[in-house]
This record gives sequence, structure tokens and C-alpha cells, in this order.
Amino acid sequence: MSELEITCVGSRPDLSAASPTVVFRLRVVEKTGIRMHAMMLRCQIRIEPQRRRYTDAEAEQLLELFGERPQWGDSHKAMQFASIGVMVPSFTGQKEVDVPVPCTYDFEVATAKYFHGLAEGEVPLLFLFSGTVFLKTEAGFQIEQVPWNLENRHRMPVTVWREMMDGFFPNSGWIRMQRETLDALQRYKGRHVFSGWEEAFAALLKQAGEDVTP
Repeated sequence: MSELEITCVGSRPDLSAASPTVVFRLRVVEKTGIRMHAMMLRCQIRIEPQRRRYTDAEAEQLLELFGERPQWGDSHKAMQFASIGVMVPSFTGQKEVDVPVPCTYDFEVATAKYFHGLAEGEVPLLFLFSGTVFLKTEAGFQIEQVPWNLENRHRMPVTVWREMMDGFFPNSGWIRMQRETLDALQRYKGRHVFSGWEEAFAALLKQAGEDVTP
């Protein structure tokens, strides 16, 4: 029987990908010396917001997600970030593999709101592993399941997310709205002869008493 240990040893943005992608580097260790013919590994990645501290500015940015600070004991629940599979090739001892995770900047998605609200520090992530292992032994091939309790924590630097999104959407973000709202905004923009959307939104925010200074 094999004895596995899986650790996330790093994370980086993939700026050459077709869309925003974070690449996690996993180290897979088999401790008994059995030849690992292959492994179909499944990684479930969760954000654990309760495992870090937040500045007042970050708390304000995350108000929509978690409410006021007194509510955080109940609202700071783990969030699903990704569930993705990767094929680990044959090895004995240990092997490192990359796990590319596509990301979204859609502010309708809670994880994107969370990442955007962080100014510095690290993102506390929990990796939960599952899958199938194919072993090559003297008796032939054997099949095992990746232990259900196999997990690992990784603290991804916020700069990884920032660098990735700045590479694809420099100094910008995305929001989705109903067509009727967009049509009304288009009419407002046209009536006031604004040169672009930034100018139109800045005028509306100013009317609402919000500071729009960069």
C-alpha cells in the first residue's frame, strides 16, 4: 500500500495563458518506494477567510461579502475557489506538477470580490485531494484511491492575483448589469455628452457623495 503526501510549494500567475490563470506547484511524495505508474489527482481548492487579518480599508471593501466586523464570526465561512483535475506522470519517490487554475474577474463571483478587496498579504487556501492511483508492483498493477483525508494549506501572495489581473486587465475590472440598466446609463452618458464611461460613472458617484479620486 502506498503512503502519499501532497504539498503546494508555490503559486504564480501565467501571463502567457489565453485567459487569467494561476498556476499552483504541487509536490507529490510517495514514502514507501513503490513505483507510481500514474495518478489521476483531483484538487478542490477553498479560500479560508478566517485565517488572516484585515485592515480597515480591506474590511470596507469586503463589506458586501462579510458584513460588519461583529458579524465575521458567522460570515467568515470557507469559499469554493476551484475544483480541477491533473494527471501526475510516472515516478518513484517524488514528483512536482503544475496545476493551472483559470480565474475570473467577474464581480458577480464571490471569490473575485474577495481577491479584489485584498490590498496586501496572503490568501489562505486549503487544498483537498482525491483521485485514483495506479501502482506498479512485482505482483503487477494495482489501483488505489487517494486518501480522502489528504489535504494541505497554502498561503498565496496577494501579489500573484494582482500581477495576473493587471496583465490581462490593466487598472480595470468588470461588472455585469441588466440590459435596461445599461440602456439607461447609455442615455445618461449621451445626454451629458461624456467622452467615456469613466467620466459618466464619476459624475454619478460625485452626485452620490462618493470620493472618486484615484
